[in-house]
Amino acid sequence: MEYHNPVLLKESVDGLNIKEDGIYVDVTFGGGGHSREILKRLGPEGKLFAFDQDKDALQNKIDDPRFTLISENFRFIKRFLRFYGIKQVDGILGDFGVSSHQFNEAERGFSTRFDAKLDMRMNQDSKLSAFEVINEYTEEQLRKLFYQYADLKNAPKLAKIIVDAREQKTIESSEQLNELLKPHLFKGKENKVLAQIYQAIRIEVNQEIEALKEFLKQTEELVVKGGRISLISYHSLEDRLVKRFIRSGLFEGEPEKDFYGNISVPFKKVGRLIVPSKEEIERNSRARSAKLRVAKRI
Repeated sequence: MEYHNPVLLKESVDGLNIKEDGIYVDVTFGGGGHSREILKRLGPEGKLFAFDQDKDALQNKIDDPRFTLISENFRFIKRFLRFYGIKQVDGILGDFGVSSHQFNEAERGFSTRFDAKLDMRMNQDSKLSAFEVINEYTEEQLRKLFYQYADLKNAPKLAKIIVDAREQKTIESSEQLNELLKPHLFKGKENKVLAQIYQAIRIEVNQEIEALKEFLKQTEELVVKGGRISLISYHSLEDRLVKRFIRSGLFEGEPEKDFYGNISVPFKKVGRLIVPSKEEIERNSRARSAKLRVAKRI
């Protein structure tokens, strides 16, 4: 099976409006599909840097003198680009979904389909895994993450079920977690709700919301005037953050107005929201929730 089928490939790379001699960053390298498309459009003087914290992605490294793969979380983008002498770039692409490889490798614990140890770490050196979240978080912490990251109305009930069960026996595997929760989920929608629960745990384990905020704030300084960001989100939490940041440069509240009532924002949106075509969704079902937003540094 292919490592990862890139989503909105042409549309997201088109969004960067690539200059042949430009410097670009793919902050979610994965299988390298978006990076290869960017390299096709770069000339001999162009440069592409890519980030991926998952060591499995290193096997997809591209042999090209214009390309550098950095095995780190994109929340540290500014620090590691400076290590290579890069202070500003012409464009940044991000595809914030979990790769097909991560879902399909049973032992990684991302999928509800396999019986595996509770893990879900994108960075396999990270100390926090799904095991710690399920077995060590307080009932209040679990309730909050199920509500905040999965929008589950029965979050208090689910949190209590987990806490009561682990007092009898440690919850070690996805199969144990599934069997524990399934009887308490909406009939006929068990798999859908389980997927939402796994999403919430994964977001917590990998600090995805905090990482996204840190990354977005750094783009203000990193992207040259006229440069672009092209960002693909998969759930409403991410998309709201990206949308608000593009609109106001903030994640909450409203930007301050000057004496004349004008606001100063770092980016201006380019075009409308882009979603996958029906044909792409038929080819790749994981594309169905993808949303692409493009913005220009002003």
